[in-house]
Amino acid sequence: MRKLGIAILLVGVLFVSSWCFAAVNNPEWWQKAAEPYKGVVIRGISESTPPSKAMVEVAAPEFEKLTGIKVEFEVTSWDEMYNKSIQDLQSGAGIYDFIYVEQDIIYAYLAQKWLTNLNPFISNTNITHPDFDLDDFTTFINYFKDAEGNIYGIPFEAFLKSYIYRTDLFNDPEIKAAFKAKYGYDLAVPTTWEQYTDIAKFFTEYGKEKGIELYGHVAQAKTHPCVAYEMCETIWPAWGVYNWGINLENMRASVDKGGTLNSDQAKKAFRWYVDMLQYAPPGVRTYTWDETGAVFGAGKIAQGIIYLENLGWIATDASKSAVVGKIAVALPPTAPGVMDDAKAGKGYIGYYDGGSLGIPHSAKNKEAAWLFIQWCMRKEWQGEFAKMATRVVRKSTFEDPLVKDLDAQTGGYFTMLKDQGYLFAGAPALPMHRPLNEVYLKWISKAVAGEISPEDALDNLAKEVDQLMEDLGY
Repeated sequence: MRKLGIAILLVGVLFVSSWCFAAVNNPEWWQKAAEPYKGVVIRGISESTPPSKAMVEVAAPEFEKLTGIKVEFEVTSWDEMYNKSIQDLQSGAGIYDFIYVEQDIIYAYLAQKWLTNLNPFISNTNITHPDFDLDDFTTFINYFKDAEGNIYGIPFEAFLKSYIYRTDLFNDPEIKAAFKAKYGYDLAVPTTWEQYTDIAKFFTEYGKEKGIELYGHVAQAKTHPCVAYEMCETIWPAWGVYNWGINLENMRASVDKGGTLNSDQAKKAFRWYVDMLQYAPPGVRTYTWDETGAVFGAGKIAQGIIYLENLGWIATDASKSAVVGKIAVALPPTAPGVMDDAKAGKGYIGYYDGGSLGIPHSAKNKEAAWLFIQWCMRKEWQGEFAKMATRVVRKSTFEDPLVKDLDAQTGGYFTMLKDQGYLFAGAPALPMHRPLNEVYLKWISKAVAGEISPEDALDNLAKEVDQLMEDLGY
C-alpha cells in the first residue's frame, strides 16, 4: 500500500513537473543563455516553506533538465537558514550561489555589502529573459532596493500579516443574536480595537459555556524573536506607532529624544497585548508563528491576526485543517487616524512580509544563479506556483484563473492583497535589525511573562535602544 501511495505521488509530481516544463516561454532562449554554464552546480538555501519546496520539487528539476545546470537547493529551519547564510556571507567562502533574503534583514546585508547588485544582470540581455518584465512585480520588490534604487533580491514570496476569522461563527444566527444582546451592536469584522476586544471576550466565554475549545484571540507570545516581531510589525503600527517606535531621522526611540517607543500610545498598545492573552489558548506563551497557524487550522480560534503564509493549507487542505470553507480575511482593526495615515503614505496598518532570492557577494556562479532565480519567477509558472504556495509577487498573476479560484477559497485574500496591500509595509530601513530584535525581545518577554509591567518595560527598552544606537555611532 505504501509503495502504491509513493507511485501515485510520483505520478502527481511528474504531472505537475511536466506541466511546468510544457509551459516554458521560449525554451530555446533558456538553453542558449545557459550554454556557457552547462554542467555547473549552483547551491542555494532557503527556509522550509511551501514556496521553497515548490521551487525545490518542481522548478529546480525542470531547470536542470532544460539547461544542464544542476541545482542543489537546501531548505531548512528559519534559524538554521539564517545561521548558515550569515556564516557564509561573513566568511566570504562562497558556499551558496543564491540565498533567501527575508525582507526585514536586507538592510543589515546591504550595510555589510554582502549582496550582489542585480541591476547589471537585469540589463544584460544575454542572461535576462525578454519576458522578465521588472515592472510586472508588485510594490513588494521596492523593499529589496538600496537608497539609489539598485535591486538586491527578486521576490518569490510575499504575504500579509492580517486579520482572519471564522465565517461560520460570525454568520451563525444564534451567535449573532447573543452577541448583540450582550454588546448592543451587530457582530461583524472589527474595525477598532475595542470591537476586537469585545469579540475576543465573547467567543472565549462562548467556548466555556458550550464546553468546547474555542477562543477569541491568538498571539505568538513565546520568548522567541517572534514576540518582538509581533509588537513591532503588527500591534504597534495598527495603533499608530511606526518604525519600531524609532525616529528614523535621528535613530532614537525615547519620547524625550523624538521617538515613540515609550509613548503613551505605545504603552497602551502593549498593555492591551499583554491583557489580551487571557482570551487566547492557555499555551499561547509557547506559540510562535507556526503554532498560531496550527491552532487556527484546528478550529480553536474565532478570530486573530496571523501570518497569512499559513492561509493556503488552512483554507484548502481538509486533511490538515478543520476550517476549510469557514474562513475569510480582512484588514486588521486600527486606532483612530491610522487608516488615514496609511492611505496618505504617512504610516501603515501592518506588516507586508516575505522574501526574495539574492546572490551573495562571494558567490562563485552568479550568472547561473541569476538564470535560476528568473526561472522560479517567470510569468507562465506563477499561477501554478501560487496554487502550490499561496504567494503572489507579480501583478499579472492576480489575473490567472488559478489565483481567482484560490481567492474565492481563501475568503478574498488575493483581492485584498492586490487592492489593499499598499496599506501594509515591510520593515523599516534599520541595518541593526538583529541586535535590535534581541533588545526588544528581552523587555517584551519580561512583560509578557509578568516579571515587569508593560509600561516599565517600554521605558527600559527605549533607554536600551537609544544606548545601542549611540554605541553603533548613530
